[in-house]
Amino acid sequence: MNAKILHNEVQEFIHEHLDSDISKALFKGSPFQDVSIQELAEQIEAKKRAKYKLPTWYETPQIYYPNKLNIEQTSSEITAAYKANLVSGDSIIDLTGGFGIDTFYFSKVFKHVTHCEINTILSKIVAHNYEQLNIQHIKIISQDGLSYLPSEGRFDWIYLDPSRRNDTKGKVFLLEDCLPNVPENLEMLFEHTDHLLIKVSPMLDITSAINELNFVKEVHVVAVNNEVKELLFVLVKDYTAQVNVKTIDIGPKKHQHFDALFKQKPNIEFSKPQTYLYEPNAAILKAGLFNELAKLSVSKLHQHSHLYTSAAPVDFPGRSFIIKHVVPYDKKLLKKLISTNKANMTTRNFSQTVAEIRKRTKIKEGGHQYLFFTKDMNDNYIVLICEKTHKKTSVL
Repeated sequence: MNAKILHNEVQEFIHEHLDSDISKALFKGSPFQDVSIQELAEQIEAKKRAKYKLPTWYETPQIYYPNKLNIEQTSSEITAAYKANLVSGDSIIDLTGGFGIDTFYFSKVFKHVTHCEINTILSKIVAHNYEQLNIQHIKIISQDGLSYLPSEGRFDWIYLDPSRRNDTKGKVFLLEDCLPNVPENLEMLFEHTDHLLIKVSPMLDITSAINELNFVKEVHVVAVNNEVKELLFVLVKDYTAQVNVKTIDIGPKKHQHFDALFKQKPNIEFSKPQTYLYEPNAAILKAGLFNELAKLSVSKLHQHSHLYTSAAPVDFPGRSFIIKHVVPYDKKLLKKLISTNKANMTTRNFSQTVAEIRKRTKIKEGGHQYLFFTKDMNDNYIVLICEKTHKKTSVL
């Protein structure tokens, strides 16, 4: 950590070059004797990434940023605030503190908060930034969280964000493939708390993770603007009842919630396209709650399409459309029905990709019409020509 980066003239330079071409800045070199151009570029790049992901940090003077990888891997303020609403009590310890975003939000609901980070430089950065943010009741421990925990007593909650080992890159991975290895240390962790909150990558398989763990009470699938960002597992000591799967898609104007019990597969009806079409949001798709949507009084078009329909409008956690036409996949027919030669396309359980269809039909992207290329309940290829509904989706 180079304290010279915090000098006013250096901070002004960083702020003035947030919209500059970093490669050109690298070519020119650093105007400061004690701060390299690489350090400046790293601060500029990290601060740019923080503008929307970490607005509190971005807007606070004298913040010191780590490398861009730490910024990429850290929770956003939106997801950190969501996690803070899942926990309560007097004390919490974050065993994998990182850049400290989650710990910062935990400090809003706990009196005693401990941040553990094995990287001593990152730990110093976090301590400095907490001072700038006027946070005084977070205890900073520059040490591996698992090795530090046995020296402490009990906490109301323990939080972990295990990182995926490098040797699993590109593979389906399990919790045991992460550091720290939570399943291997679960018994020890429950000696110090009755409540665990574990954050993992959206790439992790939910069923495999539940099988690896004990006492899972809830699984939260958290999406932001229809992109899954985090999987959260809430563990409560000696809990043996059914696991509740909770999904949320946090949008700019509304949040979509949908909950169901894990592996409780209700029967869902299949139907030909009716008046309305529904496409589930990314959180529901990740959670695999395809049949559970039956409780919303919708029917599926096809077992493998994951598109839904109804005669009357329903509040649905995803996108909603009015079906204007249902036609077979025919290039000439489509051209007649597309008013401006522009349309938004989606394929579900279809033989061709969107790129292949655009090449064949010459229909450009855009416009107010939405085309869904899929199969109906009788395995026939069909195209649904739709327009978006203007009805606002409420929180379920």
